[in-house]
Amino acid sequence: MTDSFAFLVITFIIILGFEAVNGWTDAPNAIATVVSTRVLSPVAAVAMAAVFNLTGALSGTAVATTIGKGIIDLDVVPLEVLAAGALAVIIWSTTAAYFGLPTSESHGIVAGLAGAAVAVAGTDVLLWDGWRKVFQGVGLAVVIAFGGGLILMSVLRWVVQRLSPSAMRRVFGPLQMASAAFMAWSHGTADGQKAIGVMAAALAIYEGEGTKGFEVPLWVILLAASVMAASTALGGWRIMRTLGMRLTHLEPVHGFAAEATAAATLAVTSRFGIPLSTTHTIGSAIMGVGASKRLSAVRWGIGYNIVGAWILTFPICFGLGWLIAWLIAWPIP
Repeated sequence: MTDSFAFLVITFIIILGFEAVNGWTDAPNAIATVVSTRVLSPVAAVAMAAVFNLTGALSGTAVATTIGKGIIDLDVVPLEVLAAGALAVIIWSTTAAYFGLPTSESHGIVAGLAGAAVAVAGTDVLLWDGWRKVFQGVGLAVVIAFGGGLILMSVLRWVVQRLSPSAMRRVFGPLQMASAAFMAWSHGTADGQKAIGVMAAALAIYEGEGTKGFEVPLWVILLAASVMAASTALGGWRIMRTLGMRLTHLEPVHGFAAEATAAATLAVTSRFGIPLSTTHTIGSAIMGVGASKRLSAVRWGIGYNIVGAWILTFPICFGLGWLIAWLIAWPIP
């Protein structure tokens, strides 16, 4: 029986593996700019990100609820669907991270869960309400973050045009520390809740109560957030370099504008349970900040590679989730 306690433990381990991957491939997005502008050292930035990711994850469960019971019908799927969906993201995100490409664990997990659920129970298992929020998040992450970064940076450039470079650094260095902390906290409210929602869904399925039994225990929040915080400290430097150093040239004022825009976008949308991708949001904000000076200031070739990885995440994780669930549910004799 895949809904046994032993398989519940296995499922939790796989989901925590997904959260670990989130920590070393996605959480660095929250601190990429503050490291690249040398406002904080990598060690200090990682420590700060770990603390604020944890507090952000504790601030609410709206996104966890959307992921946990709004994407697939918990009343008709077994535990292997959740295990397969999380494993699909681990495989894809680890592969992309090898090439320094920041993928979206948010979109990876919903696509992986969808593919696994369809393999086991057909397309009727997908729930439109949750998917509507996912698609809203895709548009909001790109449009609002890019536009917000461009507008805020344009305003700041006009406000501080008479300041010398050294004066700007003195002003925006501390401000960027604050915006980086805000960004890390917002990451906790958004991406930090994805694994929390899947673990809560696993408990609901195991207990045989499905959707009506879905709830998020405090120990699940603490466990997931702690794993993500620890894994953030163990890696992610390639992705941090891609976003913070290769996409466009950043000074503290640029980092502040990008982080403030992305963090505000994530903080607001997470209250409505809209699962935005931190990767999409901060990446779009950085490109918007770079484009505020001139379009050529953004290395669009790198930007296209990042967008390509975003686009591929949905079909690849869906396919991997489908295949893994099929293999678990109907093993070859």
